[in-house]
Amino acid sequence: MSNIVPFEKYTSRYEKWFEDNIQIYGSELEAVRSNMPPFSRGVEVGVGSGRFAAPLNIHLGLDPSSRMLDISRKRGIEVVRGVAEKLPFTNSSFDLVLMVTTICFLDDIASAFREVNRILMPGGSFVIGFIDKNSPIGRSYKGKKANNVFYSIATFYSVEEIVSLLNISGFDDLFFTQTIFSYLGDLKDIEPVLPGYG
Repeated sequence: MSNIVPFEKYTSRYEKWFEDNIQIYGSELEAVRSNMPPFSRGVEVGVGSGRFAAPLNIHLGLDPSSRMLDISRKRGIEVVRGVAEKLPFTNSSFDLVLMVTTICFLDDIASAFREVNRILMPGGSFVIGFIDKNSPIGRSYKGKKANNVFYSIATFYSVEEIVSLLNISGFDDLFFTQTIFSYLGDLKDIEPVLPGYG
């Protein structure tokens, strides 16, 4: 992720989004939690401010933004500064790697996925949370890109594109869950987590 300027410059705006959108955040957190296998050594790549790692008991996070890492550290996460495309970890050192709303900011997803495969132990799990560009929410976010300091630098992908990149990088045995079925402004409660995507 070469362009970290929005995350360094608008850190408080990033944090405020989670406070102002608790139903969306809660829905996303539950969807990720529903896909979490038991693990002993996990890392969140693109940990940001630790909004997912902390409640999911992942104690190590990597991110290129020092300001985001400062917040993660305050949430009790051990932090490492770096990028997904060149992970500073040894081979087969984790049984879980998590990425949430990270792939849309990567410079080279294929390299990042190969790196994740390299650091995962045999039988380890890679859990990804992302916005499907073909979903109603994805289409809504794409339409707002120009007016959002974070998503203006994002590239959204379809599930099919991500599956292809995962397969090329050596991942198989994939499964999917989805959440957020209402328009973002209409959410009153945390949404259910259902099988599938789209």
